[in-house]
Amino acid sequence: MRVTSPWRLINHIISGGAIFLISAQLRAAEIKVIGDSPLEPAIMKVVPLFEQRTHTHVVLSFNPSPAVKKRIESGEHADVLLIQPDFVEELAQSGKVRGGDMPIFGRVGVGLGNRVDSPAHDISTPEKLRQTLLGADMLVFNNVMSGNAFAKILDRLGIADALKQRIVRTSPLGIFDPVLKGKGDDIAAGTMPLIATTPGIKLLGPLPGDLQSFLSYTAVLMINSEQRDVAEQFIQYLSSPEAKSALTANGVN
Repeated sequence: MRVTSPWRLINHIISGGAIFLISAQLRAAEIKVIGDSPLEPAIMKVVPLFEQRTHTHVVLSFNPSPAVKKRIESGEHADVLLIQPDFVEELAQSGKVRGGDMPIFGRVGVGLGNRVDSPAHDISTPEKLRQTLLGADMLVFNNVMSGNAFAKILDRLGIADALKQRIVRTSPLGIFDPVLKGKGDDIAAGTMPLIATTPGIKLLGPLPGDLQSFLSYTAVLMINSEQRDVAEQFIQYLSSPEAKSALTANGVN
């Protein structure tokens, strides 16, 4: 029978305790990430992969970019923001985020969706898109920048006046409610990840050709981040092959 010396046993206990403490510290690392709403379906898939690799807990919240900007300007703390570059420039001027290079980690396209029990429509060409929109009983899109861009597409197609009485403008996250509550051939125009993941809504497809417009997104570190190293690691991870694969699979190219 082997006898372990008391000192060796004590050293073993101390070493094990040290390893436990280090492991606990790694698991305790936490960052707060605030992102633009169209990114939510994809980022919700990416974050668990990052957490598994780094033992970091990521606290997520999402709002449209204008609301994210307002939250930060009102004094809310975060470590990383996932927003459109134009908003980053304004926040950098007020000293909230680090300025400089803003690498784009993803783009989100615009598409059309309707209720799952509504007819399927082919919108693969500008003319087919035009006919689909003219046949809609209601057309819903948001009242912020991306919605204004879609309104210009209606002008380009020459159907803005014809649809004027059937258009409903809402908040960015409110575009699906009128369609889900509607009874006719009602259509929502919005970002494809949100359309594809909203219960009761089916994605008809992306806007065709040069009618397509993309929302580009960058990840930026906040000046007051208390977890700078981990936050920078998260930003770098978004450009990794593993993250890119998960983003692409969920509508962020």
